[in-house]
Amino acid sequence: MGVPTAGGFGSERLKGDPRDERWRCSAWIETEQSSIVIDTGPEFRLQTLRAGITRVDAVLITHEHMDHISGLDDLRPFCYKQKQTIPVYTSQTCKESIKRRFEYMFGPDRYPGATSVELNVIEDSFQFQDLRITPLPANHGKVDVLGFRVGNISYLTDVKEIPESTEKLIKGSEVMVLSGLRWKPEHPTHMTIPEAVEKATKLEIPRTYLIHMNSRVNHKQSNERLPEHVRLAYDQLILEVD
Repeated sequence: MGVPTAGGFGSERLKGDPRDERWRCSAWIETEQSSIVIDTGPEFRLQTLRAGITRVDAVLITHEHMDHISGLDDLRPFCYKQKQTIPVYTSQTCKESIKRRFEYMFGPDRYPGATSVELNVIEDSFQFQDLRITPLPANHGKVDVLGFRVGNISYLTDVKEIPESTEKLIKGSEVMVLSGLRWKPEHPTHMTIPEAVEKATKLEIPRTYLIHMNSRVNHKQSNERLPEHVRLAYDQLILEVD
């Protein structure tokens, strides 16, 4: 829901640390040849402006919940500027959901000038320009989600369970980005921070950054409790990975 949460829901204890203000999760991966984003949530337009994104070559979508797809329409100016349809890669279920929720973008009755995206279902690793992208199937309660390994980064959000087959795909990553909703109690569809730490330790990832924390998670205090190989991420965190 973002932090601080609309309507004062939750128990925010913000004390002037900008790292405790969290927009909905999204990531931008930039190389010499490629500019791709993972998820397009409600603040996607603002995130692109804040981060200085001027080109989007492709989009990876983890799942169909609105805090991860509702900003798809904000790809429209990139389509105009780049004079192209932007490829979107996701699961079959998510593809069908996007077509229902954004029906004005697709089909014979497509609204003139609407955002132009091509929805692609991915099940196996594929090459996109200079990037090798591997889908990482995981579970978000009753919803199946995709994480993505892009080069040496593995990104998984809204995760409760990670199957062993996916763990094998993650191993060897230099960096993992993983959701950790709160310290306690346990949650039926999200990993808690202790569960995420346990998973990162098991997979022997050198650097893990936690995302998707709720309004009860204080950045500074949490980092003081975490092991050295696990840190909380924050908005506009920049990582350099070989």
